[in-house]
Formats: sequence, C-alpha cells, structure tokens
Amino acid sequence: MEDIMNNQISKILNIEKPIIQGPMFWLTNAEFVATVSNSGALGVLGINAGQYEPTKSINKTIEQMREQIKKTQKLTNKPFGLNLVLNDEPDKDIFAEPMIKLMIQEKVPVAVIYSTKYIPKWFNMLKENHIKIVYRPATPTKNVVEEAIQKGIDVLVATGFDEGGTIPDHAVGTFSAIPYLDDIVNKRVPLMAAGGIVDKRTTKAALDLGADGIFVGTAFLATKESPMSDKIKTLLTKHDAYDELLFKALPKYYRSIPGVLPEHLVELSEVGRTNKEVWNAANGYGGMRTGMLLGDLENGYASFGLGLSMIHEITTVNKVIEELYNGFNN
Repeated sequence: MEDIMNNQISKILNIEKPIIQGPMFWLTNAEFVATVSNSGALGVLGINAGQYEPTKSINKTIEQMREQIKKTQKLTNKPFGLNLVLNDEPDKDIFAEPMIKLMIQEKVPVAVIYSTKYIPKWFNMLKENHIKIVYRPATPTKNVVEEAIQKGIDVLVATGFDEGGTIPDHAVGTFSAIPYLDDIVNKRVPLMAAGGIVDKRTTKAALDLGADGIFVGTAFLATKESPMSDKIKTLLTKHDAYDELLFKALPKYYRSIPGVLPEHLVELSEVGRTNKEVWNAANGYGGMRTGMLLGDLENGYASFGLGLSMIHEITTVNKVIEELYNGFNN
C-alpha cells in the first residue's frame, strides 16, 4: 500500500485525502459537494447537480451548472470537480463543449469523465487548459485503459461490477478488476477503485489489491447532507446486496432495490425484451431521478452499489470520510 503522505492522487488533485465522491447525476448539489471537499476529499458536481426538474435546453443546463459552481465556490476554498458524461461521437455531443468552456471560465480544476473510450477532442481541450482528468471508463478493458494512459490522463478509476448506477458491461467484480488493472497500469498513473467500497475494511482491501485511492458513491448517499429522498435513505439501510434486482437496459445492466417499477423491469428483462425497450420502460436516467430524488419506486428505480450491505444508519459526510480514511491507516 502506498504511503498516504506521498499519495499521488492527493498531490495531483491538491486534496488531503485520496477519496473522490461519485458524481451521481441528480443526487448532488453545491452544499453536498462543498461538504465533501471541506472534509478533505474531492467533491464532484453531477451533470444535473442541484436540479429537480429535467431540461433539454443547453443554455438552461449551462446556467444551472454555473449557479451550482459559483455556490460551491462560496462554500469551500478546496478543489472540487465536475462530471462529464461523453458521447462516443463528439460531433453528436451537444453538451460537451459548452460544459468544458464553463469549467474553463469558472476555473473548475478537475474533470471526472465517464465515457466508453478516450475521446481526443474533449480530453485535449481539458489538458490544454490545465484541468486535471480523472477518467472512469464505463468498462475498463485493457485496450481502453492503455490508450487513456498513453494519451496522458491524470488518474484512472477501475470500476467493478459491484457499483451502483450504470454497471460495466462485463460481470467482473471490483476486487478482481483492481489487481487486473494494477498490473496493466504498472504505476504509470494513480489507480482508484470504484464499486462496493463503503467502509475502512473495503477501503483497505482495495488498497491492498493495488489501488491508490477510492471512488465512492453509495456511502455518501447514506448521509444527512445527501439530497436523496429520505424515504430511499431509510430503504437503503434496510436492504442488502442480495435484495437488489438486476435487469438489462442500455447500455447493458442496472440494479435497484425492490419496488413496483424495478420488479416490472426485471420481468421485462427476463422475458427477452431488448435493452432499449427496458431502458425506455425505466424512463432512462429520468427513472433514477424519480426513484432516488423523489422517492417514488412505483415510477422510478433506486440503484446502489453492493456495499449497501454494510450500511445500517444515516450518518454525515464527515463521518463517512473519517471511516473510509481509516482504511488508509490500518
């Protein structure tokens, strides 16, 4: 395990603790993100941060995000990041360029990127403007990872099948993915682990397997500061990994705690409906908003990583980070 005082992730991102809060779309806002950053980790604004109603307007999206960035900057003087979810075809990606320009204008120091592959147009634009790149490939295969390292990303995130949200295409668990990618990376860039990491035990296991830091979502949702529905927070503490329902949808897999819509999505998946049909029935990411932000599992779904088994109470962001950080010191 790397000496915590010499941790490369902390140095690169200018943070005290090598912990990144997953962006989680709707389930972030300025107050939540600033609290994470003030606690020494890296808070990250999701692509719908602070919003309750969806919009397809680029201008409105950018201005809403600008408002969240400025609000975060008022609440913390520590670094924070912004999530970019990139389309494989840059010419069809109407949000990428204005969002990156916004980051440049507002001096957001870190981009946390989710995409299936390295996309030179956008990655180069970020690098030219000295924005650090934390790259989380959707499915971290050898070819995707190798290209990203050679092109100069700053930090790589190894995501295993244990994660919540959009699950990787291949059913490779987090604790199999980490040593596999550690061998490929071979210390050329720092490696973070994502999926099922919620406490000091899972943190220590990730570090022992080769990770330099951790990328965490579900544990942060189980906090008082999280904008997630209180109803869903309560359900989170009552369910474990064996309760979660796995269904196919675009691009490949999702999971949810039980509910009317999640059970229907499993049925559709099992009778052979296409991933697109199931995704449409879920109302895409809008279904996650309905389930997790609004607390409606009749019309939405609530996706958590498999680490929910170890979460038994709603606590605070500070306590979550303290618990996770203890895994670096054991």
